[in-house]
Amino acid sequence: MQGQLDTALDARGRWQAERLADALHDEPIDAIVSSDLARAMHTALPLARRRGLRVRADPTLRERSFGVFQGFTYAQIARHWPEETARWRVRDAQFGPERGERLNDFFLRVTHAAQRLALEFAGRSIVWVTHGGVLDCLHRAAMRVALDASRTWTLDNASINRLLHTDQGLMLVGWGDIRHLDVAATPAEAAES
Repeated sequence: MQGQLDTALDARGRWQAERLADALHDEPIDAIVSSDLARAMHTALPLARRRGLRVRADPTLRERSFGVFQGFTYAQIARHWPEETARWRVRDAQFGPERGERLNDFFLRVTHAAQRLALEFAGRSIVWVTHGGVLDCLHRAAMRVALDASRTWTLDNASINRLLHTDQGLMLVGWGDIRHLDVAATPAEAAES
């Protein structure tokens, strides 16, 4: 469980970041805003370099804090905190692990950040580089899906997800585009074969 642990990208993550920059090469992009965690910032940097833009770090785009769960595997979490794990797995909006964020608070942080950034960059195209939990919240907000509903959409690393902000809130334009990652094995994977 990574949560807000500040981990670096591995070789595959760096490769995916380069492919993402390739995929967005011809897109109109006015700004890049990223979670301030290293794995998101380093995903944003290849695109920023190619476009001559700076990456603006924004801590409100961080992944959910999972408190005491962070740094443990899912199996370890289930073994050490069985009751808490049950609440987490059913998406109890009022649950947050010790020293972590409640799901409802996390959702509000994300949707408020989205509203603030959309208004700040009104009429412009911005790239947000963030985390799976944040993307889950944005998808739920755009599709008006309850926090406790089961997820039926993907949250792939380095995927392209398109949202539009209107007076009615977020609208989903496209989701889970990973065609840019559908190529031969990464250099690290090829070396391992």
